[in-house]
Amino acid sequence: MIDRSKIKVISGKGGSGAISGRREKYVPRGGPDGGDGGDGGSVIINCDENLSTLHHFRFKNIYEAVNGESGSGRKKHGKNGKNIDLSVPIGTEIWGLGGKDNLMVDLQEHGESVIVAKGGEGGRGNVNFASSTNQYPLFAEDGEPSVELDLRLELKLLADIGIIGVPNVGKSSLLSSISSARPKIADYPFSTVDSVLGVVLHKDNSFVMLDMPGLIEGAHTGIGLGHEFLRHVERTRILLHMLDGTNNGLVDSYFSVRKELEKFDKNLLNKTEIIVVNKMDIPGARDNGQKTIRQLGDHSTSVMLVSVATREGLDKLLDTVSLKLNESTPKENDKKHALPVIKPMEAEKPEIQIQGNKYIVNMPTAIRIAATVNSSDWNAMVQLYDQLRKMGVILALERSGIGNGDVFKVGNIEYRMGAD
Repeated sequence: MIDRSKIKVISGKGGSGAISGRREKYVPRGGPDGGDGGDGGSVIINCDENLSTLHHFRFKNIYEAVNGESGSGRKKHGKNGKNIDLSVPIGTEIWGLGGKDNLMVDLQEHGESVIVAKGGEGGRGNVNFASSTNQYPLFAEDGEPSVELDLRLELKLLADIGIIGVPNVGKSSLLSSISSARPKIADYPFSTVDSVLGVVLHKDNSFVMLDMPGLIEGAHTGIGLGHEFLRHVERTRILLHMLDGTNNGLVDSYFSVRKELEKFDKNLLNKTEIIVVNKMDIPGARDNGQKTIRQLGDHSTSVMLVSVATREGLDKLLDTVSLKLNESTPKENDKKHALPVIKPMEAEKPEIQIQGNKYIVNMPTAIRIAATVNSSDWNAMVQLYDQLRKMGVILALERSGIGNGDVFKVGNIEYRMGAD
């Protein structure tokens, strides 16, 4: 099973706004008509119930959306860049990498979508900056830059019941007996090296069971396939803990598995648990099962004695599972996280950094406008200064202590205060 992949996603850059003016035969003083740039494409991840692994990310791990096209004259809007849509199975977590890993989203329902890398907005054409004092702007706005992220996709299987236990207690045999799943089964430990899902139909109920490979001592540290499968236990509502009735030390075996769960995540011990003692068809197993009921009866609400081989006790076990699932059904108010509070965006404010004898303006919109200015065109530079003043950049520079003759920098444009 491919249940973890690393990918790089790159959104599209926004197209640049155009600097243009009307040139019509009977309009000698036509105004600006530079169109806006198109938005860059975004990288979107969709949750698809038809997928069960992340296998399709094995051979390609860089996904780049299309840049937006630049605007043009006659107020023509640049073409938006095409999005990239990626699909993942239900139960996929998306982690942002770099510095400290952070969980961006946990996709748990078919049809859920998330934009992981938003495309840059297209820049505004010069027609947007016309005013009564500047009827023909000689500047526009560059498009927003692309976003580049390294992500880890991590699939945690979703199931109602997680079947746990040490190796060779009959977990795979149980799942194959009560569902259509066909896990690998053999009479030796570690025959299961992969998690297997099976849909169980019992009377009027249906539920999903997950068979996980046997947990051994040290699984919480990653020994064996510990980490790979303990992660899946977190996504189950009920744990069905299987024990081998022919093992005289089955109670010690039970607590060894519980210890591994606790060390991995102590919250796993709070899950509803059904203890199942298997192999009642073998002499001596029933005595061990009765002893287990006496020793663990107070520890768990249910201790069931079964024989997967003869199907003894399986109907009663499934009745109990159905009952426990109904009791553990989440309340409607708990099914969804609270909706986020959408707050209005704060107005962009210029930040000034002093580096040596230069004042550096940090304001994305100002930098994007400066990127379109021809620094050798005196009129364009005058218009840029006036636009910066309207945006509050000049006031911020003055408050930072800039004086006549000092130089400030916006993007690649340098401007000397007080220069004629």
